Amino acid sequence: MKKSVLAFGALALGVTFSAPVMAADVAACLITKTDTNPFFVKMKEGATAKAKELGVSLKSYAGKIDGDSESQVAAIESCIADGAKGILLTASDTKGIVSSVKKARDAGLLVIALDTPLEPADAADATFATDNLLAGKLIGQWAKETLGDKAKDAKVGFLDLTPSQPTVDVLRDQGFMIGFGIDPKNPDKIGDEDDKRIVGHDVTNGNEEGGRKAMENLLQKDPGINVIHTINEPAAVGAYQALKAVGMEKNVLIVSVDGGCPGVKSVKEGVIGATSQQYPLLMASLGIEAIKKFADSGEKPKPTEGKSFFDTGVSLVTDKPVSGVKSIDTKEGTDKCWG
Repeated sequence: MKKSVLAFGALALGVTFSAPVMAADVAACLITKTDTNPFFVKMKEGATAKAKELGVSLKSYAGKIDGDSESQVAAIESCIADGAKGILLTASDTKGIVSSVKKARDAGLLVIALDTPLEPADAADATFATDNLLAGKLIGQWAKETLGDKAKDAKVGFLDLTPSQPTVDVLRDQGFMIGFGIDPKNPDKIGDEDDKRIVGHDVTNGNEEGGRKAMENLLQKDPGINVIHTINEPAAVGAYQALKAVGMEKNVLIVSVDGGCPGVKSVKEGVIGATSQQYPLLMASLGIEAIKKFADSGEKPKPTEGKSFFDTGVSLVTDKPVSGVKSIDTKEGTDKCWG
């Protein structure tokens, strides 16, 4: 079967039609934050391959940048109008998009949040995701153990995602703080902490340029900063570039989340100390399977036992393991990476 890729100009969205040549009865949509971040590229690959295997007609949409919720809302409208059976969604605005998700569900579509839970989480029919709180805890514990006694006097900066504080951002931040030994205060909010070790928070939009600018801003606040938590690996690379420009790249410990092949390479090269690896291809492929099952039987997916979501796994990747924190090295991380 051949894939047909057509340009879809409406709504300034990139839309890929991926399906067997013969029309399928089951249609699905994948809506990601962007179509450039390797995480979402791999997610699209997983959804496309599984859709072709199961005979599902797939349309893939993406916002212009991370944080572009308007395009995602427009994409949901298109999916409803097209008669899709289900939507896989990585929401940029986890609160603001809830009314659009409700509209889709009221129209009979199955809506599955991928990677980023909605607020409230049960606004979607299901969530397939990394345990983002655990991902944050792992890199927080690793950073604390790596610094040893120096952790109590650390100067920590946070390179976050967007001002709207989507759940994935909050969970990773809070997890890092818990792992590092910082009281996160309100578990649903970033920035209300009072630990004197925190230099500050800045946003990156999840890309290198944003990481550079945010790192420069935090350095202006305190040039003695020595630990950086980043929302993802592109932001981490941007932070490293800003540090290198002022000769500080060896003075700051950078940790991140994603586990893409470029990120694992950055760990191997010492740009990032450790990263928590997640598995977007699995999220998306399982999501397509769930939509097909729902279309065939009306059955909705169930969460992992003991959790409120379906957990697709996470592994800490580092070549500098520490006692008490389970990890894999960059060789194994490379075998499992994406992008």
